[in-house]
Amino acid sequence: MQDKRGLLIVVSGPSGAGKGTILAHTIESYPTLKYSVSVTTRNPRKGEIEGVNYYFKTLEEFETMLNQNEFLEYQKVYDNYYGTPFSKVNEQLNQGFDVVLEIDVKGALEVKNKYPDAVMIFISPAKRETIEERLRGRSTESEEQLKIRTNSAIEEIKQAVFYDYIVVNEDVHQGAMDIIAIIEAEKCKVKNNKKFIDNLIYGGK
Repeated sequence: MQDKRGLLIVVSGPSGAGKGTILAHTIESYPTLKYSVSVTTRNPRKGEIEGVNYYFKTLEEFETMLNQNEFLEYQKVYDNYYGTPFSKVNEQLNQGFDVVLEIDVKGALEVKNKYPDAVMIFISPAKRETIEERLRGRSTESEEQLKIRTNSAIEEIKQAVFYDYIVVNEDVHQGAMDIIAIIEAEKCKVKNNKKFIDNLIYGGK
């Protein structure tokens, strides 16, 4: 029933909230949802795949894309750059796919300013202690980095008030189902079905 153009869905949350795990389950269960792959200048982590998790670029390559206005948004996070390639997102939306951006709070608010209809979802851990536990479980950060990221996570949670929905990650499956329920509700909104209503009124003329 929804008009052909897909929904732009922005998902944020602090490090350690389990965003990637929930989104992986959501995409597996919801075939029209496509993951927007970001460009980054940071080095790949163990198990990350080029073009699947990120497009890994040098700083020079990133700056070239930036100068050519190829990003929907970009941010510098922990001395590395991250950006959302505009053309790919727009192409998928026009094809009727729903596109999810997993980006930080600053980037999310930038997207919201450019696309007011973007669906904003904030993923939060159930308990404050969970943040440090999950970060420590990665075994990729030093103690100093853990402290910085934990404090940063708390600051990010303060920004949840600017989002449309919050999903608490107590259970991965339930979190994925909550996101799907949000998408389905958005697709039933009148503003996303104006062409359908016009066809009912005017008979497709």
